[in-house]
Amino acid sequence: MNRKLNIALVAHDHRKADMVDWAVFNADMLSHHKLVCTGTTGGLIRREFGELGINAEIVCMNSGPLGGDAEIAAMVVRHEIQLAIFLIDDLNPQPHEADIQMLLRQCRIHNVPIACNRYSADLMITSTLWDNDDYIPTQPRYIKFRRD
Repeated sequence: MNRKLNIALVAHDHRKADMVDWAVFNADMLSHHKLVCTGTTGGLIRREFGELGINAEIVCMNSGPLGGDAEIAAMVVRHEIQLAIFLIDDLNPQPHEADIQMLLRQCRIHNVPIACNRYSADLMITSTLWDNDDYIPTQPRYIKFRRD
């Protein structure tokens, strides 16, 4: 990628090991961008990158249950995030489900690509559209559909 992106990385507790593994696998690419993470996830990635000698800009927000998801959602609204990777634990209830849904909703409303599994994350970060200066994503149009 030619431009520096702000990439949000969020993972629920049962998906944190998967996120760290994914980040290490993609460290060469991720190290060229700013990583904005929820607190615990960012700390784990920062520690693993440090142990491997990978230099990356990692900014940690609060932990998700303490408002980190909401902080990243606000960054999405302000157009400060260009890509989000959110490895969600769909098998266990989350006490901050409202914040999770808010982050997902804001990404959809503001046309920010969001991957919720490793395969879609890999597809998104390897897209050639990131390097195409002529590509401008179309903004969603919310217009009433008439069923006449």
